[in-house]
Amino acid sequence: MKNGYPQDGQKETILVVEDDESLARGIAHNLRFEGYRVLQAADGEEGLRLACDARPDLVILDLMLPRMKGLDVLAALREAGVGAQVIILSARSQEADKVAGLRVGADDYVTKPFGVNELVARVEAALRRPREARRREAEESLAFGDVTILPGRRQATRGDAELRLTAREFDLLYFLATHPDRPFDRDTLLRQVWGWEYEGTPRTIDNFIRGLRLKIEVDPSSPRYLLTVLGVGYRFSRGSNGS
Repeated sequence: MKNGYPQDGQKETILVVEDDESLARGIAHNLRFEGYRVLQAADGEEGLRLACDARPDLVILDLMLPRMKGLDVLAALREAGVGAQVIILSARSQEADKVAGLRVGADDYVTKPFGVNELVARVEAALRRPREARRREAEESLAFGDVTILPGRRQATRGDAELRLTAREFDLLYFLATHPDRPFDRDTLLRQVWGWEYEGTPRTIDNFIRGLRLKIEVDPSSPRYLLTVLGVGYRFSRGSNGS
């Protein structure tokens, strides 16, 4: 992670949920120009599905959407535990409308029409807080057994020796270790660690888990940390026995 951005210096992922094709295209173009990865949805149901699957860092959400209204999408996102920053777009400028959006869980409210530069500035402001949180997180080490993960250095050690991890091995280990006791299926791990566009197979995850077990487990055939969840995928445990 560099300068608070995701790995490789890439900026965050933003989902634009807007049924006005011309407006959505203009917003997406300007955000991509600023270096963001942009996903798009033209109705509320598609937006909700994409937000839950891709877990973007920020959602730009129109209120008047076909198939599912924006406030309903926002409420469903928060109920599903999606913590992305949300900026509402609306032609409604009444205080009551703004208050309703903020109470449901929006982080900002932009009234149409608006200038693109203003929207980009609001996106930057909304993402500033999670960037700072990631910077603080990167400075903290994470330990289990005789293994220590140093996120800021992208290193891991076992005892006094540095583990020779590939970039993807480190990312997979760090993701699982920072979500302890949560089972993840293979497709979710592929999206979270390799990215949405990666075209690998679930077998990729099995191979990387096998390699990591050889490096961090005392007995790779009976792992304590990287556990198999039958019928699902894998989960990280801080030291439970069994697989």
